Amino acid sequence: MTELKPLDNLDGAAPACTRAPLGLLAELTYRCPLQCPYCSNPLQMERGNELTAAEWREVFRQAGELGVLQLHLSGGEPALRSDLEDILEGAVAAGLYTNLITSGVTLTRERLARLKTIGLDHVQLSIQDVDPDNAERICGYRGGAAKKRQVARWIGEIDLPLTLNVVVHRQNIERLPEMIDYAVEIGAGRIEVAHTQYYAWALRNRAALIPTREQFLKSVEITNAAKERLKGILVFDVVAHDHYAVRPKPCMGGWGRNFIDITPTGKVLPCHACQDIPGLTIDSVRDRPLADIWFHGAAFEKYRGTSWMKEPCRSCERREIDWGGCRCQALAMTGDAANADPACSKSPWHAEFAAIAEREAHAPPPPFVYRRLSGADPLSAAPLQNVPA
Repeated sequence: MTELKPLDNLDGAAPACTRAPLGLLAELTYRCPLQCPYCSNPLQMERGNELTAAEWREVFRQAGELGVLQLHLSGGEPALRSDLEDILEGAVAAGLYTNLITSGVTLTRERLARLKTIGLDHVQLSIQDVDPDNAERICGYRGGAAKKRQVARWIGEIDLPLTLNVVVHRQNIERLPEMIDYAVEIGAGRIEVAHTQYYAWALRNRAALIPTREQFLKSVEITNAAKERLKGILVFDVVAHDHYAVRPKPCMGGWGRNFIDITPTGKVLPCHACQDIPGLTIDSVRDRPLADIWFHGAAFEKYRGTSWMKEPCRSCERREIDWGGCRCQALAMTGDAANADPACSKSPWHAEFAAIAEREAHAPPPPFVYRRLSGADPLSAAPLQNVPA
């Protein structure tokens, strides 16, 4: 792999961005035993050619020198990498704060303990529901709910900090209070209440997942009340539902401002869902130093700042607050990633965007289209996978 160039000796003109990214999402593999219908991995996933442990270690060395602070080890399911320990050692040696994002279903207590000994700082464990049957229907994995509870207990026993991640949608939103209580029960210090974001597989399954406006607003009330009730016990991180918004969220904190995503094959992205944007030139860590990509990469400069904006974004007083919102959402709704995010009330597409939600949320939900099955619900279409012993 190419050696990292000193930051004061990068090729080209002075970079538009002059600060280091805060975080790096390392997608170690797209392989996953779950089949979640809201999976953020691409519809057309690359197979094979994954970065080796040695390549990931070099990436992390470069990330540390660039100034990255937080590393999220993700996938797919990162624990399917048999060399996860070697990869983690490289992250620890680079001085990065490490967070393992996992479904938990393939982990053992012994492996978690090894990861803790190497230097893992934190675990983020996902659940699909507190109702075991519904959780397993959503993710297509038999025995997953019980295994996740067991993994949460192991995480507490070996004294690793724990975040519970809950992806909220119409087929589990009514049990949000119970999912918050579950986070307290298993000893999580933080919960991420992540309303489904509609791109990749979630866009494909939007009609099956999108809640009503009334359900969403009720969930906001429930979350706000729980924040007050659980102060000092549980920290809340909430990802809002866009279809009922009037102002967009800044994409990943602003395109090319805070965040780097690296795919299993080494593609470097400003957003983990942006590979489908036409005309986006994407670099690889196998061909170019990470710092050079961050400061000068065409994909990062494409929508960085405000010069790319059209109206109404270009003259909007919030243009350096939300940075134009989500480019993938603009592409999906309007066919042009440079158009105004339809979540914004100033967007010409906002009314249609909201109407889609109202229409689909009040219609009977269709069967899920799973990321690894082309048919309907795997409970009837094919046997669910089993949790390993």
